[in-house]
Amino acid sequence: MEKVKIEKNTVQETLIIPLYGRKMCSEKFSELYTDVFAQRLCERLDYDFSELEKKKDSFLYEFGALEAAMRQLDIIWEIKNYLEKYPKATIVNLGCGLDETGKACDNGLCNIVNIDFPDVISVRERLICLGEREKNISCDLNDYAWMDEVDGSNGVIFFAAGVFHYFKRDEVRSLVLELSKRYPGGCLVFDSVGKCGLKIMMRKTLKNMGISDVSGYFYVNNPAKDLNWSEKIKVSSKGYMLGYYDMKSPGIRFMHRLLAKIGDKAMKMSINRMVFE
Repeated sequence: MEKVKIEKNTVQETLIIPLYGRKMCSEKFSELYTDVFAQRLCERLDYDFSELEKKKDSFLYEFGALEAAMRQLDIIWEIKNYLEKYPKATIVNLGCGLDETGKACDNGLCNIVNIDFPDVISVRERLICLGEREKNISCDLNDYAWMDEVDGSNGVIFFAAGVFHYFKRDEVRSLVLELSKRYPGGCLVFDSVGKCGLKIMMRKTLKNMGISDVSGYFYVNNPAKDLNWSEKIKVSSKGYMLGYYDMKSPGIRFMHRLLAKIGDKAMKMSINRMVFE
């Protein structure tokens, strides 16, 4: 099978790091986390993984991989929980990249929609075959035209993993309010960090984007207060790293769990659920 070439210093390259992190986490902490899709995808890529390979045994890189894995595990938990009530719902991956969380949650009845920029969807379609109840949409999330293609009549759960950090606060609020109007009974799940966490986590990324002031960007210090945008939206949140799983699995060190606790408490890393009533 032909490999897909990913060039250095391109938008497509930004898809590789979380993908490789999930692959590495599957290999190192298999009792906690398994991602067969990440392994297969990495094998399909013509990309120089040597720099990532050099770092993979370092403590901080291991923790970064755990971050990617825990976020996906948390979101999978929320999706499966929603599907128990709405088995024929549509799962919508906002800013999907090369993530296959939808397939990991497939109950044989639900529909799956993946949304991202056209250049990302182009790479995705060369690497990932669509399932029979799955479709891709090429669109900017802030162009709400994509909502016309999402059927929420049997329930719908939207999720955004590592996406909203790059949005302005007003953009996230507007998007959420539009979703709540169009999809009563629907649900949105996403990760967030506090202002301090955003500065630390995004320092290099935002600097590369030419952004020095994060004050206008999306962060959440207090979910109940900061996400109180409508009486018709019910908000709940849990810790990102330890809110769903205790991380007491083979290979995970005490220091990993300590850093996870600091992340949830000091950096205010959260998984937020918004239910549209």
